[in-house]
Amino acid sequence: METEPVHHVKWPIYVLIVVLAAATVVTAGYLYHEKQQNQELTSTNQSLGATLSQLKSELDLVKDHLAAQPPARATAVQEKQPQPAKARSAKSARANAQPPKDDPRFGQLQGQLSDQQKLLASAREDLDQTRDDLGKTRDDLGKTRDDLQGNIDSTRGELSGSIARTHDELVTLQKRGERNYYEFQLNKGKAFERVGPLRVSLRKADAKHKRFDVNLMVDDNELQKKSVNLYETVWLNLSDRPQPLELVVNQITKDHIAGYLSEPKYKKSELEQTANSSGAPVDAKASQ
Repeated sequence: METEPVHHVKWPIYVLIVVLAAATVVTAGYLYHEKQQNQELTSTNQSLGATLSQLKSELDLVKDHLAAQPPARATAVQEKQPQPAKARSAKSARANAQPPKDDPRFGQLQGQLSDQQKLLASAREDLDQTRDDLGKTRDDLGKTRDDLQGNIDSTRGELSGSIARTHDELVTLQKRGERNYYEFQLNKGKAFERVGPLRVSLRKADAKHKRFDVNLMVDDNELQKKSVNLYETVWLNLSDRPQPLELVVNQITKDHIAGYLSEPKYKKSELEQTANSSGAPVDAKASQ
């Protein structure tokens, strides 16, 4: 009696194939996931690089802008003028290139931007303070210059026989009998007015800073005197005067000045004639 062969089921081979296939699928999925993460990291790095480059360019532009003009005026101009197309496009690109907010590098970048803004604000305050200090220094220098000029004019006046600051002082000088004095009142204009041997035209009167500009006709020549201070003596030499003329303004108001002009009492020709007549020889026969 023949026995039938027994067929053993080779199930371990099928199990192994299934396990290998599953391992292959899992490995492929893991590799795909790693590839996706690498792509996301690469994209994030590129975005951060573009953002940092854009921020650096904008900071350079801000620094150049602050160096080119005063901060207050620059801020006002920026508030009044609309943003240019390039700035709007740069802002849009920066907004699109922002990294995910859950990335820790995003917080670090914000901190750096905040520090830069604080530095710029501090630099702007320093510039404002420096500008104010320069303005005060300029005013102090102007005041010191005016004081020195006043002292110089006062000393010069004392050496030359004093100047008259009022009408009563002018009367006192006239009583000395050494010079002729002519008082005048001038309004701003291009017309010339006669003052003693001169013709004078007031072109500018600065009542705040006590200065004035005048044009003078001296020996048919027109002269300009600018930024003359109150009580400052203007010396004028004439060909027929042994000493210079003195023009002094002792009052400055809006578009108006008042003062006087003094000249030597005698001309050169009169002094020479007097000297010649006093030194002429006397005829002895005529006196007998």
